[in-house]
Amino acid sequence: MSYYDAEMGGLGSSYGGASAFSEKAIRHGFIRKVYGILMVQLGITAAFIALFIFEPNVQLYSRQHPGLYISAMVITFVLMIVLACCDGVRRAFPVNLILLLLFTVCEGVLLGTVSSFYEVKEVMIAVGICTVVCLGLTLFAFQTKWDFTAMSGILFVCALVFMCFGFALIFIKGDIVRLVYACIGALLFSVYLVFDTQLMLGGNHKYSVSPEEYIFAALSLYVDVINLFLMILQIVGYANRD
Repeated sequence: MSYYDAEMGGLGSSYGGASAFSEKAIRHGFIRKVYGILMVQLGITAAFIALFIFEPNVQLYSRQHPGLYISAMVITFVLMIVLACCDGVRRAFPVNLILLLLFTVCEGVLLGTVSSFYEVKEVMIAVGICTVVCLGLTLFAFQTKWDFTAMSGILFVCALVFMCFGFALIFIKGDIVRLVYACIGALLFSVYLVFDTQLMLGGNHKYSVSPEEYIFAALSLYVDVINLFLMILQIVGYANRD
């Protein structure tokens, strides 16, 4: 088995026949820590979304002040780069948790702002669908014999093409095109959720995340979930308008 080397952006081999996941106690403790952090992140994000869709003053302010969204997006991007690329910062307690909390708050503002442009019913439906899909995909990742970690190269190319297509949509008008984009995005981030879950699980999978990288693992899963939610929200929004 090999370790996914997050800070180097590649894959590193595990030698000597023994790995950090050889002991079930270490593996299970790592998984509990990752999901514990993830639940806190999702709880904070849900609170922000609720604030933005149920509080009229906050909803109005977010719509009239795009600078709030832009500022949160810039901070989120910078923090993402720092947490993903700087292993020293990512492993330094409690700095890593503080940065992850700040990242989560900014993402909460972003998702809250986006959600404020949708009807409450649409947001609730998207949350429900996203919850069911994420639970189903997580159970699938735990049980399936298919090794999605071996698909890292293919997924990277797909994500790159998807991102370029997203930039192109700035200049392309048409709800059908955007709906197709959202559907493709939902599928892509669903696969990424399975991929990142299996990286965390280790075991018989080709690649895995080191137990020291609990921040990276939680960050990866969180980004998958929120992006999946955004894609589903767009799909629900388009469907409701029809």
